[in-house]
Amino acid sequence: MARLLAIDYGTKRTGIAVTDELQIIASGLTTVVTKDLLSFLKDYISKENVELFIIGEPKQMNNEVSENEADIIPFIEKLKIAIPQIPIVRVDERFTSKMAFQTMIDSGLKKNQRKNKALVDEISATIILQSYLYSKN
Repeated sequence: MARLLAIDYGTKRTGIAVTDELQIIASGLTTVVTKDLLSFLKDYISKENVELFIIGEPKQMNNEVSENEADIIPFIEKLKIAIPQIPIVRVDERFTSKMAFQTMIDSGLKKNQRKNKALVDEISATIILQSYLYSKN
């Protein structure tokens, strides 16, 4: 089996999470400056076997697509061209940032540490990936 890689896309930073090769455990990997995201992904898949990209799909409470989707679609088109061999699945990412922030509180991080937006993005990507794993089983 190969890893699954989740992307919490943002215009400035993007959170990345991956599974182990048995696709059992989702773990935060890193946060990447978004302008460097494609080169990061190309480099990562040259070293690790990745089977699937899972990209968060921002939706509003009424189930309509969020305005952030306008930034994500062009990235997905570039990703399909740059790395065509790896399929892409979208996962609803509503509440992931709030869940990530609550996870930081629950894990005992100090208020100053919870201001780290890069960590929030990485945890959000992990939640997106975990959500995908739950839906798959």
